[in-house]
Amino acid sequence: MVYTLGLAKHTNIRYRDSANRLSRCELVSMLRALSLDCEVSLESFGGADFLTFESRPLSEDELSFLFRHSAVRFMAEKHENLLRPLSFPEGNYLEEDLPEILKYKGKTSASFTRMMINIALSLSSFARSDAPLTLLDPLCGKGTACFCALQAGMNAVGMDLDQKAVREAEDYFGKYLKVHMLKHSVRSWSETAGKSSLPVKEFTFADSKEHYQQQDTRFLRLSAGDTVLAPILCRRRPVHLLIADLPYGVQHAPQFGRRPESFGALLSRALPAWKKALIPGGVAAVSFNTLTLPTQQVIDLAVTSGWTPFTGGIFSSLRHEVEQAVVRDVVFMQNETL
Repeated sequence: MVYTLGLAKHTNIRYRDSANRLSRCELVSMLRALSLDCEVSLESFGGADFLTFESRPLSEDELSFLFRHSAVRFMAEKHENLLRPLSFPEGNYLEEDLPEILKYKGKTSASFTRMMINIALSLSSFARSDAPLTLLDPLCGKGTACFCALQAGMNAVGMDLDQKAVREAEDYFGKYLKVHMLKHSVRSWSETAGKSSLPVKEFTFADSKEHYQQQDTRFLRLSAGDTVLAPILCRRRPVHLLIADLPYGVQHAPQFGRRPESFGALLSRALPAWKKALIPGGVAAVSFNTLTLPTQQVIDLAVTSGWTPFTGGIFSSLRHEVEQAVVRDVVFMQNETL
């Protein structure tokens, strides 16, 4: 059977070719999670771009899994030059507007974030899990990765040293729940972190009133604090995926206390802590600007910290230009500790 997936055109023409290449890597990863080692090719029909592959007939559940692809807007069976459209499954857990509405300078694209989540999920030991997974963003800013996870039906944990950004994320999500009339509860507490305390705010909610009453809920947990304290936020519930978009260093470097910190130093501190937050079989995706932090340095630091990075093959083709001063790459790494 030949399947073809129609891709959304990226609005940034400079980024469009890279977006198609990243989309292919994402699809290859998702197919491997289905135990399919298929050749995926990029084709154009009528001015639109498609990813095409040949495989055994796919089940409804497998097609639903592929429909999660961050750039797919159309899927069909291909018979010679004819396409037979396949129906999309029901929508996301929450509306697509959740990660899109809140605009701010330096925001990571929601589509790029979904791509990182999908690849990390496909590489993890939990790719086909029916139970809700939990995602951690230990450098969450105003919460794009957390909101993408919630939209997909996951739980989310986010923390950032920027207290103002975390408050904005809290305020935004609180208003979102009220505007969409979603049943929810909110509680706040502090976790002990050495000689100090870590403030925590958690939203518990559901996509429907019936699910909320049945306690079929999801949660968003947010905290303002240093990223090395992430394991404290996750010690009561397991975290399956970690998504981190490092500062690009174009206008500022990361801060440690009151002084600037190099990106290498930040990762040296953070990677061991992040590993403690992730359960065995979990996967982390770390994106960064290669002009301020070379890819090989990230891989070396990951290995030193006990992670197992994915290298070679499709993982060698994730580097892409975002703007003149930012050439971004992504390293995926697994926590294999038993």
